[in-house]
Amino acid sequence: MAVQFILSDYVDKALAQAVYDKLEDGSFAGKIPSCTGVIAFSSTLKECESELRSTLEDWILLGLKLGYFLPIIDNIDLNKEIKLQ
Repeated sequence: MAVQFILSDYVDKALAQAVYDKLEDGSFAGKIPSCTGVIAFSSTLKECESELRSTLEDWILLGLKLGYFLPIIDNIDLNKEIKLQ
């Protein structure tokens, strides 16, 4: 039986959709278009990727706590109740 880590998978799949831009001052901006409001800025691409992951994780937790609809990413739907077997 395969173990599933639904939140980790969701984060990984969402980050795979990330778009990064190098800004005029040499810093970086990153966003995940399907996750409204998930955006990060940093001086290096690596730091921007890390900030974007942290922002996404916080966004997911807050969305779940407040009962907001979260986008379905790569057939992972966090909006429905998970049934443990």
